[in-house]
Amino acid sequence: MRYAVMLLIVAIAFEGCAPKVKTQTTKSYSSLDDLEEVIVFGLDENIPDDAEELGSVEVGDTGFTLECTFEIVLEKAKIQARKAGGNALLITDHKLPSAFGSSCHRIKATIFRIPNAERLTVKDDNVIDDKSVALLHIYRFGGMGSLVGYNLYLSDSLICRVKNNWKETIVIKQSGSNTIWAKTEAKTEIPIEIELGREYYVRCGISMGAFVGHPTLGLVGSTIGRTEFDK
Repeated sequence: MRYAVMLLIVAIAFEGCAPKVKTQTTKSYSSLDDLEEVIVFGLDENIPDDAEELGSVEVGDTGFTLECTFEIVLEKAKIQARKAGGNALLITDHKLPSAFGSSCHRIKATIFRIPNAERLTVKDDNVIDDKSVALLHIYRFGGMGSLVGYNLYLSDSLICRVKNNWKETIVIKQSGSNTIWAKTEAKTEIPIEIELGREYYVRCGISMGAFVGHPTLGLVGSTIGRTEFDK
């Protein structure tokens, strides 16, 4: 009995750490396979004329949510779209983390079903027109450790100072294997293979530390990175 109670407590705690998901459907089809592609249209993009609206989904913060990056909340929305038989999402609202509000990304989206959606599928491509340089888009949302900044390095070169609620694009003129790193009371680093004629997105942040906090760094795919950077 005691073991069952402990399992229940753990399950409730785990559920409380997950994003809050609310779905409303006006029409549905057979659920799609978990691996089925769900196309995402951003705030300023137009949905095709032959798209059929199935309902809406909202992914938010319970007040205790810990895992709520843009990738995670978007994947939660995609799961609900697949359950309704939808293969597309149109994001209608995207709230960013903030130092004095929620630490989560929160989105609202409309679920659609598009015939022959494979014709619209776009490869996650980071190619740019200028083949003589690479672009490094670096950004950090507001949130934890808002008063803590840190220097960001590309191998041995200091490239910028990372601040709260900030973004900057760095032009790189040499390709090759590099390491992006930062250090406060602890050092964090990620490898990056830079090719000229391409762009890269680096999401920065701060995680809890003993005194100052630890830098967090992550390479983000161009589709998600572009959406976050533009916000």
